[in-house]
Amino acid sequence: MLRILRRIYGRLSTFVPDTAMDLFSLHKKNAALQFIYCSVIITLVSVTCALLSGWIGYRVVALVLLVAVSLIAILFDILPVLYSALLSALVWDFFFIPPHFTFRVDNAEDAILLIMYFIIALVNAVLTFKIREVEKQALEKEGRENTIKLYNTLLNSLSHELRTPISAIIAATDNLLGSAQGLTPMDRHDLLQEIAKAGFRLNQQVENLLNMSRLESGFLQPRKDWTDITEVIHDTVRRVEDNESGHHVNVNINPSIPLFRLDKGMLEQVLYNIINNACQHTPPGTRIEVTAAAHGDMLEVVLDDQGRGFPQTDIAHVFDKFYRLKNARDGGTGLGLSIVRGFTEAMDGKVRLENLTQGGARFTVNIPGETSYLKNLKNE
Repeated sequence: MLRILRRIYGRLSTFVPDTAMDLFSLHKKNAALQFIYCSVIITLVSVTCALLSGWIGYRVVALVLLVAVSLIAILFDILPVLYSALLSALVWDFFFIPPHFTFRVDNAEDAILLIMYFIIALVNAVLTFKIREVEKQALEKEGRENTIKLYNTLLNSLSHELRTPISAIIAATDNLLGSAQGLTPMDRHDLLQEIAKAGFRLNQQVENLLNMSRLESGFLQPRKDWTDITEVIHDTVRRVEDNESGHHVNVNINPSIPLFRLDKGMLEQVLYNIINNACQHTPPGTRIEVTAAAHGDMLEVVLDDQGRGFPQTDIAHVFDKFYRLKNARDGGTGLGLSIVRGFTEAMDGKVRLENLTQGGARFTVNIPGETSYLKNLKNE
């Protein structure tokens, strides 16, 4: 029974305008205002019923008042709701049940109706309050479960993503320190290169965590400055190629592309995360295409790969925090693409993912910004 009432309450609450819910929730802890609001609502409903009394009977008025009490029960605490139930019963008795303007009820049937009305209003108030309490407890439980799930996901991911480069650094360092005399210059170079790769990977994971914390804080503001898009893309591609993933990254930029006034650091991180994600999830030796063009004051960067694409059911979730594909390789925190969306939206832009008909995936990043062709004029 409680479960059914909870569903009914949930459906009724969807019909209450959000502005009304926000208005009342602002005063939820102020009991005096809640009592005032309840009095005003019952008064307005009663006046409306009085104006329509020529067309509706006093028994219909009872149903209208009961609906008003039910809506009040959705919005307010238990004591104001009980007060509304009592007030509506008194108003119905005094103004609508014959004889009017008196609390005396001459008809036994009307007396039973009045008593039943009051009982139903009270039961409705109490049940609605209990439903809200159950709803609150369920939301708190769900919130705790989600927090634990995210914590475990992050912990499991970091345990691999951070442990692997740290282990590589420790192993290479031990070899350098313990076998310094027996190592050839080539061996030392290889070990130092392993340390550099592991350090870069560790730095990337820490950077992702810091970027996500910036997004979660809600105070992330882009620092806009005039940016050479060609320079940003080539610098980002060089950073990816330093990882030696074995991919071929082709860059195709419209030579007439203007300077854009946007956050250079955010754009670099967006492009790096997308290209690096493509390198991690597509076979070595495949090609990645990066195309950039300006459409008015809109920068569009398109990144295509030659992988297997994304399952259609996962496309809507790939930008979610900690989301990883079911067949994804071991490791990975699931933060890279969520940072892509966060940084893009922070610059008032949009990122879109779609599968290519010939195979592979396409990321399209659109970012608005002021433009300047001073660069082109200078080159001329």
